[in-house]
Amino acid sequence: MKLVRFGNIGQEIPGYLDDSGNRRDLSAFGEDFDQAFFANHGIQRLKEWMESQQQSLPVVDGHIRWGAPVAVPSKIICVGLNYSDHAKESGMAIPDEPVLFYKATTAIVGPYDLVTIPPGSEKTDWEVELALVIGTKASHVSIEDASSHIAGYTIMNDVSERAYQLEGTGQWVKGKSYDTFAPLGPYLATPDVVGNVDNLNLWLKVNDEFKQQGNTDTLIFNVPFLVSYISNYMTLLPGDIISTGTPPGVGAGMKPPQFLKDGDVMELGIDGLGSSKQSLKQL
Repeated sequence: MKLVRFGNIGQEIPGYLDDSGNRRDLSAFGEDFDQAFFANHGIQRLKEWMESQQQSLPVVDGHIRWGAPVAVPSKIICVGLNYSDHAKESGMAIPDEPVLFYKATTAIVGPYDLVTIPPGSEKTDWEVELALVIGTKASHVSIEDASSHIAGYTIMNDVSERAYQLEGTGQWVKGKSYDTFAPLGPYLATPDVVGNVDNLNLWLKVNDEFKQQGNTDTLIFNVPFLVSYISNYMTLLPGDIISTGTPPGVGAGMKPPQFLKDGDVMELGIDGLGSSKQSLKQL
């Protein structure tokens, strides 16, 4: 199942993507894709409900905005330096355990929304990442049980302002949390749709030029390990997002460094999860 949300910002309606690529309106189901939905076995209940309703669900007009596929998660936890070749290009040692940081939930936007560069910023960067969404509450879970706590997967562009992140009194959360810095989607794919998450190609282009190309088979810490590890330090709630890190090719790692500017266009995708596209506007 591929879950989507659509409509104006703050007024999104739940839907799903059918086999023909049409978005279908799920507002008759009466629930958004939020913490309560996931916590109450929402995906299974939705599948059962759709068995008798699927053919009658209205098709969504193609011009209507795509929203982020998850509504108001309690937190976004990101994993830094989780590809060995990205750590190398960043001039940092390969970590012995996951490097964790938060990204503000207010940074979330839809997969085709405008991304804004902060006033005066000259070091805004791109990062394609596989993100997972927690389906059931997870605290001190084992690696073996970790996958059972995952509702599905989506794409996140972990847009980053490197000066805020690394220079002066820089902190990673400061460089990652500006409004619009977390484009999410286009859809949330359930695990049965995605298949083997240990072998997914990721890519990102800027102005039609490939910048990042990688595969999740080079993750230092894989998905089950991350869920188990993070659950030892905080309770993961249904709807929470874990973004698993980015492959090499970020602007800060290039020689000389390259950063985003007004009018640039980012396009990114992951096997089985579609693609998203965002234009940049300098404030």
